[in-house]
Parts: sequence; structure tokens; C-alpha cells
Amino acid sequence: MRVVFIGAGNLATQLSRAMQNAGYDIEQVYSRTEESASVLARRLGCSYTTSLDDIFPEADMYMVALKDSALTELLPQITAGKPENALFVHTAGSMPMYIWKGHARHYGVFYPMQTFSKARDVDFAVIPIFIEAGQDTDLEALKRLGNTLSETVMEADSELRRHAHLAAVFVCNFANHMFAIGEHLLQEHQLPFRVMYPLLKETAEKVLGGMRPSEAQTGPAVRYDENVMGKHSLLLSAYPVWRDLYERISKSIYHDKLRSEED
Repeated sequence: MRVVFIGAGNLATQLSRAMQNAGYDIEQVYSRTEESASVLARRLGCSYTTSLDDIFPEADMYMVALKDSALTELLPQITAGKPENALFVHTAGSMPMYIWKGHARHYGVFYPMQTFSKARDVDFAVIPIFIEAGQDTDLEALKRLGNTLSETVMEADSELRRHAHLAAVFVCNFANHMFAIGEHLLQEHQLPFRVMYPLLKETAEKVLGGMRPSEAQTGPAVRYDENVMGKHSLLLSAYPVWRDLYERISKSIYHDKLRSEED
């Protein structure tokens, strides 16, 4: 299957390499910037372009890995002049499948739920992949692709995928932001972030070992220790946004505990 990648960011980099390793023929990479396009094309050994008009017109699949706003903006140009039997696929967790409707005959969604970086390879075998397609034959094509890469391939409509993406933002993006705040607070006092590694490891391993996140929760907020929380709030006086965040999350943790007890 001949594939063109529209996008050369973190996800496109890792997914294109995984697909190539699985035997898919990556014909071309498109990106708005020549640096991104050329770097990924060089890694894949394929051609690249920065012009939508020069995208290879005879591919079997166009895998679109762009941010949501760019996907919406460029979609008509991406599909224009392409083969009627070509399969157009986007990789966004938060975008509905039917944005393709009226622009392409064959379309779908291929959403690997993972955090990606260009420089860090990932094991696709353990990444859950959510798929959706407008036609049964297209769904089968995406299933075949998913099964060559991952042990977990699930059909998920746009509504379910939106909720999975929202949960992923809390679990990954928001959690990582907490790491960044913690790193800053430590650096202010010449402490390296690595002192948190054992804590991070144990926190993750509790949940990965089967403990529910609500059961694994510890700290002053879960017992609503106002003495400790008040001292922490005072230490954050120079950071009003972080202080507000601390207080709101602490209340959320305590309320979640109360809800769990009621259940």
C-alpha cells in the first residue's frame, strides 16, 4: 500500500516509521516547513514537499497527522485531485470522522492514544489504537493496519474517541504539567528533579499494578489536612496561578474521596 503522510510532527514521525517497518510503502511526506518535511523524509528514504499542489496524486492512503485547526483548513486541498478509491485518514482524537464527508469517498480515523516525541521511539505493540471508518472495506483496511502495529485495536466512534482523548489530556498532559511545576519549585532551591523519580515510579506502578487511581491517592488533600495545605498555599504566594491550581485540585481530590465513600 502506497502511503503519503500529511504532517511531519511527533505523531507522524513515529507512526510513519512504524508503518514503514511493517511493510507499508511511504511514498512522500508533506509539511508546511521544509526542515520538518526533509528531516522525516530523509529518515524514511522518501520524497517530500511543502506544497499541497505537489502531493503525490496516486497514493492508496493519505494519513493526515496535523493539528486540528490545520486539518480543518487544509482538508479541501488535501483531497482535491486525488484518486476516488484513495483512503483518507486522520489521526486526531478530538476531531469527528465526518469532516471528510463531501470531500472523499473513502475515509476514516486512526488514533493511537499515546504521547509522542520525534526523538524518542515508542513500542506501538502496547499502544491502544482507536479506529473508525465510513465503509466496511475501509474499516477492514484500518484494522489490518492497526493489527500489524498494535496488540490493542478498538473500534470507537467520534463521541467515544472524544471522551478517550479528554481522559488522556488529564492523565498525560495535565500530569506532565504538574511535573513541570514541581521541577521549577525544586530548581528554585537547587534541588534536581531526579529526587522525584522514586516517587513518580511508585505512583505509576500502583496504578499499573491494578490499583484504582482513587484508591492510590495519598497526601494532605485526601484527608483535607488544612494545616499542611495552608502552609503550602502560603509557600505559593509568589505564584498566584499555581496557588489557585493547588487549592482547586486539593478540593477536587477531597470531593472525589467523598464521592467514592458514598458509592
